[in-house]
Amino acid sequence: MACAIALTGCGKAPDQADAASAATLAANQALAQSLPLDDRQDFDDAARGLIARPTGKLLSADNKVLIDFDAYQFVKGPAPSTVNPSLWRHAQLNTGAGLYKVSERVYQLRGFDISNITLIIGNSGWIVVDALTAREAASTALAFARQHLGEQPVSALIFTHSHADHFGGALGVLSPAEIQSRKLPVIAPMGFLQEATSENVMVGTAMGRRSEYQFGRNLPHSATGNVDTGLGKDLAYGALGILEPNLLITQPAQEVDVDGLRFIFHNVPGAEAPAELTFTVPQLKLYAGAEILSQTMHNLLPVRGAKVRDALLWSNYLDSALLQAADADVYVGQHNWPVWGNARIVELITKHRDVYRYTHDQTVRLINAGLTPDEIAQQITLPPSLASYFGVRGYYGDLRHNARAVYQHYMGIYDGNPAHLDKLPQQDSAARYVSLMGGADRVLAAAQAAFDKGEYRWTAELLNQLVMGAPANQKALDLLIRTYEQLAYQAEAATWRNSYLKAAQELRQGPPKVGLPRANLIDMLAHTPTERFLDSVAASLNGPAAAGKNLSLNLVFTDTRESFVLWIENAVLHYKKAAPSAKSDATLTLTKAVFLKVITGTAGIKDTLLSDDVKVSGSKLDLLSFFGLLDKASGTFTIVTPEKRG
Repeated sequence: MACAIALTGCGKAPDQADAASAATLAANQALAQSLPLDDRQDFDDAARGLIARPTGKLLSADNKVLIDFDAYQFVKGPAPSTVNPSLWRHAQLNTGAGLYKVSERVYQLRGFDISNITLIIGNSGWIVVDALTAREAASTALAFARQHLGEQPVSALIFTHSHADHFGGALGVLSPAEIQSRKLPVIAPMGFLQEATSENVMVGTAMGRRSEYQFGRNLPHSATGNVDTGLGKDLAYGALGILEPNLLITQPAQEVDVDGLRFIFHNVPGAEAPAELTFTVPQLKLYAGAEILSQTMHNLLPVRGAKVRDALLWSNYLDSALLQAADADVYVGQHNWPVWGNARIVELITKHRDVYRYTHDQTVRLINAGLTPDEIAQQITLPPSLASYFGVRGYYGDLRHNARAVYQHYMGIYDGNPAHLDKLPQQDSAARYVSLMGGADRVLAAAQAAFDKGEYRWTAELLNQLVMGAPANQKALDLLIRTYEQLAYQAEAATWRNSYLKAAQELRQGPPKVGLPRANLIDMLAHTPTERFLDSVAASLNGPAAAGKNLSLNLVFTDTRESFVLWIENAVLHYKKAAPSAKSDATLTLTKAVFLKVITGTAGIKDTLLSDDVKVSGSKLDLLSFFGLLDKASGTFTIVTPEKRG
């Protein structure tokens, strides 16, 4: 890996031959001996029904690589010393990008993105279940299916839930015009559109930046780099879109005829996603578990950030799933690989039901015993009956992180100790800790001693203080890089491995120069309810700069025939849907599409005001002042090094 001088100097990139320490080797060997890593059942399932594999690269419109189908060819054979052997096994199982026949009338496209497309053959075409993350990925996947299965129209689109990797590629499956002209059903759970847009619009910049750590974006594909994400391989960071559902599943259980097949949909909101559904197709003996069921322990709070999830509710949904899948011979999920045979499906559901219930109940027990989140995470372990089942091991979620999520769900982020009520920001406290410990040399010596003992968690804690307090200390940076690498090489959770390795990469190279492209969001924002989008605009107002300002604006969209009045009061941006007010400082008349370009920063406000597509009446100066108070976050903030923010 080439080094780039940025915030820091250059740490040495690891070579596999000498990368793993003795402590890491010992930890990985001990884990390997505790698990039946030679069990081949999952490998047989993951390979079953293969029709064809894609090769080459999936590119964006501007020729950026979104998915490299050949990037993980190195993931084979015995586990290297730099990868947790259990994660290596899981990474091998996830390498099978391709088109698969699951059962009669059921196919899957895997590896075109982090998630799957499930194809069910209806009477007149394909019922498409989920649409991947990006338009480019979805269109490529369907083209691949047509190449091998023949030309088939899409007869219905089902969104299983409100996470972007399941709806973002919708415009690569169908267009709004085609849906309208052919009267095609677009099916989703109740609350889908609101939840899908709220998460990705309101905090999309921060979540996108942190997702680079979770999914290991731009890490090298190698035994010392990215080997997996837990739920699949790479996430396609392409053009994100959405389609508005025209058939909502509003009942706990709801039967719908979808292109001649009887579907029984089950609403399961508030667990894995705020809006989600599973379904059975009795005629095909098929149970589709969406994402409440995968081949890994899921997370109750993703490391990228999200709304915390309800472990007890999740477990209860899976208990109900045992009845719903009572006659199923085939299980498909929207990640990983299927399972065949009712007894094995029941086992998969039961183990997942119990891992979330165990995590919930034992965390609550320890909360009531007075333990803090970190103490609970240190103490909780799975019973052997769960720990020995590969399908619920922590490749994507992690038991320790999930226990903290259960604590947060009930108790919030405060652990009850008043010393933590108003803690100093880390950058302020770090310099004081370093001084108190006798200066940088003393801290570095203590960290080196801990590293030599293989105490990498403590090493990271010490060095994090030193790097935050004295970021120019190159020796501290280099040792912290090596520490994060050892933690990565031991991590069973792909999300943790990627986070550690991404931290090491950014300590070498600095944070990204450019954030995730805002233009990728235009398609989704175009189909987002305007009120939801204006909520996110309000949340971008720079409050301190807006103090004492009383600006107002009429916003008129000529294409959607909507009109809003926006005004600043008490440093808060308010809006209401109303006819233009004569009291407003300015009126801006334009299309919603042009307005979205201005707000996302893909078009400048000054240039826009001169455009023929825009009409301005009133004070242009006040209009510019109004937009000047809206922050446009770059999405390049630092995570593992200090930076002034706010």
